[in-house]
Amino acid sequence: MDFDIIQSAPEHKSGIAYTPRDGFDELRATFEEFKSANDERLGALERKRGDVLLEEKVDRINTALDLQTKRMDELALRHARPALEGRGKLLSDTAAREHKSAFDAYVRSGETGALRALETKAMSAGSNADGGYLVPTELERDIGRRLAAISPIRALASVREISGGVYKKPFMTAGPATGWVGETDTRTQTTSPTLDALSFPAMELYAMPAATATLLDDAAVNIDEWIASEVELTFAVQEGAAFVNGDGSNKPKGFLQSDTVANASWVWGKLGTVASGGASGFAASNPSDALVDLIYALKAGYRQNGAFVMNRKTQAMIRKFKDTGGVYLRQPPAQAGGRASLMTFPLVEAEDMPDVEANSLSIAFGDFRRGYLIVDRLGVRVLRDPYSAKPYVLFYTTKRVGGGVQDFDAIKLMKFAAS
Repeated sequence: MDFDIIQSAPEHKSGIAYTPRDGFDELRATFEEFKSANDERLGALERKRGDVLLEEKVDRINTALDLQTKRMDELALRHARPALEGRGKLLSDTAAREHKSAFDAYVRSGETGALRALETKAMSAGSNADGGYLVPTELERDIGRRLAAISPIRALASVREISGGVYKKPFMTAGPATGWVGETDTRTQTTSPTLDALSFPAMELYAMPAATATLLDDAAVNIDEWIASEVELTFAVQEGAAFVNGDGSNKPKGFLQSDTVANASWVWGKLGTVASGGASGFAASNPSDALVDLIYALKAGYRQNGAFVMNRKTQAMIRKFKDTGGVYLRQPPAQAGGRASLMTFPLVEAEDMPDVEANSLSIAFGDFRRGYLIVDRLGVRVLRDPYSAKPYVLFYTTKRVGGGVQDFDAIKLMKFAAS
C-alpha cells in the first residue's frame, strides 16, 4: 500500500460509488498494517537497534490512518445528511407551505411582500426587513441536524432551544439539612437551600454565502438545500472553536476557558485537572497510566457516559500506546459510521483542542451531555443583499447560539507539565 498518496475521490476506478463500508474496510486494513509496523519498531528499540526507515514507515502509516479517518468522517456525514422536502411534495401544514413558497420568492427575486405579510400576521420579531426574514421551519431544523452531525462538541453536549436572549439555569450551592429520624422523634427545622444561577446568553453567529443570478433563476435548484449546505461548514467551524476555546465575549464560553484546579482540590466553578506525568508530554514509562487516572477522576455517575476529546495530533501520539497484554488502547470504529474508542470509551476528534505542549490542556474526558450546555435561540434569519458584491447576491444568514459549562464536576482535563 502506498501511504504517501491517499485517494480522496468518492468513487472507485470502476465508477461504483465509494461507501462508508469501503472506507471502514480500508481503515481496518491500514490499522493492521500500523500495528505490525509499530510492533516491529518497538522490537527494534528493545534490541537497541533503532531503525530510521522503520520510524518513517510508522509515521507514514500513522498519517495514512488520519487521512482515512477523515475521509470516513466525510462519507458518514454525507450519508447522514437528511433530505429536505422535495419541491413537488405537498406539505400537510398550509402555513408551512405558504412560508416556504414566500421564502423561495424572496431568495430568488427579492420579493418581500408575502414574507412580510406572513411574519406580521404571526407577530414575529423577524418581520423587520433590516434584520432579515426567518427561514422556513424545515430549513431551520435541517441546519440544526447538519450542525449536530459535523460539530464535535454539539454532538456530545446538551442542546436547549430558547425564545429569549438569555437562558438562566438555577443550581443549588448549599442544600437543605437532611438526616435520619425515628418514627416518633422530633423534627427540627431545616435550613433553606441556597440557590444561584448560571447564565447562557445567545450570541449572533453569521455566514454570508454568495449566489449567481443563474443559480437563482434555475428552477431545478433547491434553494433550501443550497442555503443549508453553504452555511453548515461555516457555522460548524465557528461553533466548534467557540465551544472549546471561546472567551464568552460575543461568543459562547468554551470549556477550556473555565478556571482549573488540580482535581484533588476540586471545587465548584472550576474544572479538575490530572497531570500527564511528563514534561510537555507523557511519562517515559507506562504513559497510559495518566489516562487511567483521568478516567477515574470522574465519579461513576458521569464516567459511564464519558468520552475523550482531543485533536488529531494528540490521537497520533496515543495510537501507539498498548496495555500490558500488548493490545492497542486506541481502537478504530467497530463498524462503518461508528466512533473510534480509547480504553473502551468513545474518542471524539476536535481540531480546536490544543496540541500537546508545555502547560497545555490537550485532552478532555467527561460526560459532556451533563457537563456542557448549548443554547439555540429559535429562528435562523436570512437577509438578501444584491448590492454589495455585484453581480453576486449575498445572503447574510444569522443564528443565535450560546454555551458554557453547566456542571463543573462532569468534565476533567489532562494537564501537561512545563518543560
